[in-house]
Amino acid sequence: MNIENIEAFVYVFHYGSFNKAAEVLFLSQPSVTARIQSLERELDCKLFDRMGKQVQLTEKGRQFFPYAQQLLQIFRKGKQHIQRERTIQSELRIGCTASAANYMIPELLPKLKNEYPGLQIKLTTAITDDIVNKVLNRELDIGFVRHVSHPNLQSVKYYVDPIRLYTHSDHPLAGSATISADQLAEESFVFFECGSLDWMRIHWVFQNLNMPPAIEIHTDNAETAKKLVLNRAGICFLPGLCVRKEVSDGILTPIDVTEAAGVALQTNIISLNGQQSDIVQFLLSNRLV
Repeated sequence: MNIENIEAFVYVFHYGSFNKAAEVLFLSQPSVTARIQSLERELDCKLFDRMGKQVQLTEKGRQFFPYAQQLLQIFRKGKQHIQRERTIQSELRIGCTASAANYMIPELLPKLKNEYPGLQIKLTTAITDDIVNKVLNRELDIGFVRHVSHPNLQSVKYYVDPIRLYTHSDHPLAGSATISADQLAEESFVFFECGSLDWMRIHWVFQNLNMPPAIEIHTDNAETAKKLVLNRAGICFLPGLCVRKEVSDGILTPIDVTEAAGVALQTNIISLNGQQSDIVQFLLSNRLV
C-alpha cells in the first residue's frame, strides 16, 4: 500500500475538497484524484461521494479513515525520527512582513520549536519583494509574504486576514453591525496604508463618496493606527489579526462597511521549489484560526 495514497485520502477528507488537498500537498488536482483511485482499487471499494464541489466519505471510507490516519501518523513519526538523527537542520532563516512578524510569528515559532527542538531560528523582517529575492538567492529558507507567484517558488496561501472598520467601543457607530460608506462622511479617520493592492478597494470606496471622510492621520504602521483608534483620534480600517485582543477585551468594535465587504490581506508561505518540504508542511498544518 502506497503511503502517498494514504496521505491524499486523509488530506481530501480533512479539507473536504480535492482541489484544497492538492494545494496543500503541492500536487495537481488530477494527481490527487489518481492517488485516491489507486487506493480505491487496492481496497476494492469507493471511499468518497462527490457533493457538488465538496466530497464526503462513504460508509467504507468512514470505516477505513481511522486506520489511514494512524498509518500516516506512524509513518511521519518514524520519518521525522530518522531525519532528525541523520540530517537535522541546525538553522532556519525566516523572512516575514511586519504584520506577520507582529501577529503570526509569535504564535507560530513556539510550535515550530516544540516540533524541532534543536532548531535555531533567525528572523528577518522586510517587504514582500525583498523577502522573495532573498529566498530566490538562498539568503532565506522560507518567507511569509503577500500573495506572490514565481516559477521557482512554492507559494501557498497561509492566512487570509479580513479588513474591517474598527472604532473605540464607546464610539457612536459601535452599535452598528453594518453601515454604508455614506455614513462615514462626517467621521475623522486614521488611515493605515500597508501598500497592498487590496487597499485600493478602500481608496475606491472613499473616492466615490460625494462627501469623503476627513483623513486626518496617515500611517504605514498597524500598531500606531490601532493605538490612535484606542486613544479616540479617529476610526480606521485594520486587518483583523492586529486587533484580536482588543476586540476580545471589548475595547474595539468591528463594523462591516457594505462597499468594502470582502477586502482582505492574504499571506502566503514561500520557499524554493523542492526545499523545506517537511517544515513547510508542518507550518501549513498549524495555520492560525
